[in-house]
This record gives sequence, C-alpha cells and structure tokens, in this order.
Amino acid sequence: MRLRTTDGLLTRLRRELCRAREALAWPAAAAVGMLAAAAGASPMPDASMARLDALDCRQVSANEVADVLSRFPAPRVIALHGSVPIVTMEPFAEFLVSMGYPDERVRNPADGTRTYGSFVDSRRLAGQIAWHYEQDGQMPILIGHSQGGMVVIKVLHDLAGQGGAAIPVWDPAKSTPESRTAIIDPRDGTVRPVVGLTLDFAAALATGSLPRVLLGQWDILPQLRDVPDSVAEFTGFAIPWDVIAGTGPEPDGFRATGRARVRNVLLPTDYSHIRLPMASHLAVQPETRRWIEAWRPDAVPELPRDVDLANLLHAADLWYSVKRHWCEGAKALVRSPFTRASRR
Repeated sequence: MRLRTTDGLLTRLRRELCRAREALAWPAAAAVGMLAAAAGASPMPDASMARLDALDCRQVSANEVADVLSRFPAPRVIALHGSVPIVTMEPFAEFLVSMGYPDERVRNPADGTRTYGSFVDSRRLAGQIAWHYEQDGQMPILIGHSQGGMVVIKVLHDLAGQGGAAIPVWDPAKSTPESRTAIIDPRDGTVRPVVGLTLDFAAALATGSLPRVLLGQWDILPQLRDVPDSVAEFTGFAIPWDVIAGTGPEPDGFRATGRARVRNVLLPTDYSHIRLPMASHLAVQPETRRWIEAWRPDAVPELPRDVDLANLLHAADLWYSVKRHWCEGAKALVRSPFTRASRR
C-alpha cells in the first residue's frame, strides 16, 4: 500500500512537471526566433555563423563589432545609477551605443531610458534578469555606480539563494511578477529556478561602505565586498581617497567567496566619484576611441595627449568586458540545441 501511494505521488509530480514545461516552453522558441531575426536571414545564415565562430572574443575589433557581432543578440545591459543621480548612467550607456552596442539593449523596458534607479528591490531585479535571459538567450550584464553597485551585490546574493525564499520571474515591461519562480533555459530547454542562475559579468563603480552606514543600509554591510558564485566574472572599480565612498589610500577590494573571477581596479585619484558615468565624449574623440579599441588587460597602450581623458580607464575596461561577453554569449547561444534545431 505504501509503495502504491509513493508511485502515485511520483506520477502526479511527473505530470505537474510536464505541465510546467509546456507552460514555460514558448519563451525558448521566442528566443530562437529573435536570434534568427537579429541575424537577418532565414533562419541562421551559414556565413554569419562561420564569421562568429572565427572571432577571438578577447580581441574583437571595431569592424568585427559592426560587421559580425551586430548580427547576433546582445546581452541587456542593466546600468544602475547612484542614490543621488546628479549624473545618471545615461552618459555611460551613450558611450556603449557610440562604440557599437545596440541601443535597445541598454534601454530600460519600463520607461525607455538608458539608466536604472538604485532604490529598487533586488529580488525584483533578479526576477527581471531571469525574464530577460529566457527571452533573449543572453544573460544580462549588471553595471552599478555607487549605490547602484551595492544593488548589484545584493542581486548576486539573491541569485545565490542567500535570501532563502524562491524568487518570482518578473516582467519588466509590465512591471508585474509572474506566477512562476522558474524559467525554461533557452540554451538547453531545462527548467531553471531564478535562484541559482549565474550571470556572465557584473561590475561595481565606486561602491563604498560609508554611504551604506549613512543611509542605514546595515543589512548589506557584512556582504558588500563578497562576490558569490552567481556571477562568473566581476570587476570592482575604486578611487583612493574617495570622500563620498569613504575610501582611504588603499580601498577595500571585492573578494570571491567561491569560484567567481574577481578583479579590483584602482582608478586615478583625480577621478570624480560623481562624474564616473560621464564617458560619452570618449567614443567621439578619435584619439580616445582608438585607444579604447586597442586596450587589452595585458596590453595597455600609451595614453593619448591633448584630449579629454576623463574616465578613460574604466570605460575602456568595461567596453572590453561587455563586447567579450557579447561575443562569448552569442557563440554559446548559436551552439545551443534549440538554436541548432531552428536551423534544420
């Protein structure tokens, strides 16, 4: 009798799982359709696929961004501004677009702007990330300035399951949660809870402990420098003697709690905390644009002269990471079982 009861429970569980998969299956097909539309052919042109496959994602040139990567879906960039947005992340998003990033991919679906507020529920943002990944087949990129960087850290801890409870999928365009806490992975068709998803890349700019104390954000202080395994690669930028962030000559760096690859970058002391997002001029000036295109983590070119170099270092670093993860994510998506099936 006990065996029959257990068998019946297992049968019901399998049936419910199948129903859930059927209810969730449409977004994966939508992602494949979006991929084909972005490629501009039916459904995936072999020539474009071959050119993407030939790219070295660690050395993507400006021509390759324009002629190859632009044909494939780009990760949504969620750029969060600080608590007092005297300067929002709009200028940084403009820089990305001028360098060749798709404009729609940096816009907030809720209001069409190129910046996101940092007074936001981090669990809601985690649910939005899951929604975007399911729709696009590319994991979103998080970049936060000041308090925005604190939100990035909170989202990473939420995705790592440190809040305990399941996180609902959140539709950013409708600004409403959905009645589910899992998605269909657009790359392999598996059911994936929101908790447990892993971002490819995230970054924080001038995120300090002092503002957290002043704003009463006590809960995040013990975790502010900890980067969990919910992101593969993380870069933290800091300015020595940053009065607003409360840093001294050697700012505390971010540290991995597990397998995440974490880099800490010290910016020049004359960089302004408030003005860090102001990078749009760097893509317009021929000298700084060439310097950014030539920048590599292991090969920093000589600085140009007689032009505005404000915010050049972190702008170049971030552009390199953004286009590399765009490239790597596009390759992973087009090699996925769902995408291969769409080409048959």
